[in-house]
Amino acid sequence: MKKITILLLITILLTGCTMVRINTNSVDNIINVILSKNNHLYNRVGKGYKYYVPRGVNYIDTDELNDKLYSNGNYYYLYIDAVSYYYNIDFEYQVDDNAYYSRLIEINDKKGYLEISENDKKYSIKFVYNYGTFEAIVDENSINEVVTDASYILSSIKYNDKVISLSLNDDYFINREEQYKEFISKGTTGNFLKAPDEVPEDAE
Repeated sequence: MKKITILLLITILLTGCTMVRINTNSVDNIINVILSKNNHLYNRVGKGYKYYVPRGVNYIDTDELNDKLYSNGNYYYLYIDAVSYYYNIDFEYQVDDNAYYSRLIEINDKKGYLEISENDKKYSIKFVYNYGTFEAIVDENSINEVVTDASYILSSIKYNDKVISLSLNDDYFINREEQYKEFISKGTTGNFLKAPDEVPEDAE
């Protein structure tokens, strides 16, 4: 039995399996660790893009370039800005010292920001990175989990230049600038997104 155990351990070491431990008590640490990795995994493919949906997160549906996801009682909204990616359009963000959390991000030659705002004991998360925008409204105890999911999703987005170019020529991306109507725009102070009472059957 001991020989079998030793052989299994040797096999694991030789095949290069590694475990990355993340201190999920720190939003900064979650972002720094996950975004610094070169994530080549993907299991969700759209028109001109693909990305990785982490374990425990369920894909719900797509409306143009907006994907709706669900995890552990929270709905996620992901907007893929393929046009800005294709034309290398930059963005501006001013750190908000009054926000619950506000940070400009530059990791792996990609820019973005994370802003978390509190309103009536709910927390609005807006995470922009790698030409993707992730938004959710959550309870405080879900913030780190949601930021972890968002970091994996946004860091894994890969774009297909050829498909995007052809789609632009076909006017597919024209007038696709609007994100989900439920999204909270920066500066909004009320009327937070309210998740539907019913949980989708495939997410239970």
